[in-house]
Order: sequence, then structure tokens, then C-alpha cells
Amino acid sequence: MSSILDSVNQRTQLVGQNRLELLLFKLNGRQRYGINVFKVREVLQCPRLTAMPKRNPYVRGIAHIRGQTISVIDLSLATGGKAIPDLSTAFIIISEYNRSVQGFLVSGVERIVNTNWESIMPPPKGTSGKQSYLTAVTEIDKELVEILDVEKILEEISPSPTMIRDESVTQSITTDLGGRIILIADDSAVARNQVKRSLEPLGVRMHLVNNGREALTYLQQQAKECQESITEKVGLLISDIEMPEMDGYTLTAEVKADPKLRRLHVILHTSLSGVFNQQMVQKVGAEDFIAKFNPDELAQSVQKWLHTD
Repeated sequence: MSSILDSVNQRTQLVGQNRLELLLFKLNGRQRYGINVFKVREVLQCPRLTAMPKRNPYVRGIAHIRGQTISVIDLSLATGGKAIPDLSTAFIIISEYNRSVQGFLVSGVERIVNTNWESIMPPPKGTSGKQSYLTAVTEIDKELVEILDVEKILEEISPSPTMIRDESVTQSITTDLGGRIILIADDSAVARNQVKRSLEPLGVRMHLVNNGREALTYLQQQAKECQESITEKVGLLISDIEMPEMDGYTLTAEVKADPKLRRLHVILHTSLSGVFNQQMVQKVGAEDFIAKFNPDELAQSVQKWLHTD
């Protein structure tokens, strides 16, 4: 128990410092990829996989691990590459995204590196093909490391519903917003569009940005036109946590430290989950933390924090 608490405390110290830890891995070839350690439960040699009828072509099979049945997704196939050929030497990264546990099949796992979100940059504009599955890139040991848009991969395999079913919630949101907008910050185009599709039918006006740096700049610019508080123009901030240049934790801390921004309620809406993140949310002062993606839960949280001064 003490080792778990020590780990929580050590990682919590990264909050507000715009830092993260990446697990480096490879698919086919020399290219390195990275995944946030917070999303990784464990890494293990690929066990025997059981093929399932009518499965998605990206899913190589299921594995029975510690009493749990887990789908194993070939990350190379899912991003437009060739299948990882030799399962006997491959690894599985067991991860938790969007309220579900899945295994990612990779050809090799290297090490964990500690880096800064400021050094994580958006992918070049106009990327296509396999590159369209990137949310960010960085340089480690003078080599390019690519960070995959796992939310896009999972959405292609199992699309999420985006319709809000609670009509009483939808009416309240429109009334409470008035003429204000909702600011949405997320580096994943898939995630941004999920939120947009959910809230659009309500007649809600939204402004979408790709990362925390863009969100903070937008808020600071809008605040110059407000007499007392940014809440005169922006009703709510919905932010992802993992974003290049500035993460959601740091964005929240910056918002709460600015006299003209601090009254703005922040909902951290993320594929991350677990005890680490709950403690971090409390530390930076966000009002709510919601795991992606449940449109009714998101709408209920939006309603709650629009109605709360």
C-alpha cells in the first residue's frame, strides 16, 4: 500500500509542471511511438490469442489476462500498416482508454522517458494516410517519436454514441448559457467532434481549440473585453488532459491563478482515469472530471456547472 501511495504522490508532483512520462514502443520498422504511462496498466509478452468470429480486422484476437478477457488490437494494422508478423516475440500494452481496457499489440517495448508537454508538438498540417493517426510528435535522443491518436483508432473499431437523451438537461443548458459560448480544448479531432455533435443539437455556441496553449491564449484575449470576469463571454471550459504544448492540468492551474479567469468552471474530459488523475484534478482546482465518452454524463456536468456560481 505504501508503494502505491508513494507512486501517487510522485506523479502528482508533475501536475502544474506540464510534464509527462512516455512509454516508448515500436510497431514494424525503426519508427518509435509513445504512450502516456498513466494509460498503461502493464506490459507483457504476447500470450496465446483466441480468434473470434466476425471480429474487427484490426483485432488480432482476445487474451485471457488475470481473469479478464481483453481484445488485442494490432496498432500497426489499425494505423494503415502491415500486421505485426511474429506474435511469439511481440508484446501487449494493457491500457485503459475511454472507460474500457484493451491490449495494444506492438513489436517491441523500449523504456519510459520523462519529458515536458512543451516539447510535444502537434503533427505537421496536411498529414495523410498513416500520419493522420498522429496527435503529436516529439524528439527524444535526436529521433522523432510519434504519439498516436488512440481515440481515433478506438472510434473506428467501436463508434461511441453522441446523442443526449435527457431532454430536461438539454433545455436547461441552453437557458443557462444565454449568449455565452462553451470553450472546448482537445488535441484529438475525433474527441472534439464527439463533443461538438453532442452539444450542437442544443443550439449551443462552441469554440474549439487543439491544445491548452491555444485555449489559454483565447481566454486571455476574450478577458480583455470583459469588465470583471471571462464568464461574461465564456460559460464553461471543457478540456482534455493530454495535449501538446500545454496539458489540461497546467491549463486549469493557469486559469485558476488569473484573477479575470478564475471564476470559469473547468470540466476535465479525458480518456484518462484512475486514482492518480482524481488527485491531480483536486490539486489544480478543476470543478469536475469525466471519463470519455458518455454524452449524457457530459451534458449533466455541463448543466450542473453552468447553474453553479
